[in-house]
Amino acid sequence: MESVQSSLFNVSIDFGTSHLFFPHIIHWILAILFAFILVLKVLPFLAAVRRGERTLPIIGEPMHVSMFIGTLVLIAAYFYLMGVIGELFPYTGLGFLFTSIVFVFLMSLMFMGRKSRRKVITALINAIVAPTLAWFILGKLFYITLP
Repeated sequence: MESVQSSLFNVSIDFGTSHLFFPHIIHWILAILFAFILVLKVLPFLAAVRRGERTLPIIGEPMHVSMFIGTLVLIAAYFYLMGVIGELFPYTGLGFLFTSIVFVFLMSLMFMGRKSRRKVITALINAIVAPTLAWFILGKLFYITLP
């Protein structure tokens, strides 16, 4: 009887696969939530489109080609330059910080529309504060390695 009770309190961990435990749980939770979204939101929307009550939001609307191409170019340059600048300052996260500041500022300028001095200054402040805060929290507070 003693061995049965003591075996209930013994835990053996396979460290080769233990890191996969929570990702499996998260994957199943995300799959279930995705199914709920499909059933509760997407299927009724598509039924309304079929009945002619609604239209698809993408089809028939004009596309701003320069913003689309500019976004793609900025994203590609962001990821490429993050690695390049990260090599100049290894293990500091400054590649993330510097490229994020420039990326956020240029994206803000591109989508700003009518520019004024106040809007540009606000975008600049946001471009400096948000990545710096993320860099500090992730890199310095939680010791997460950044490029």
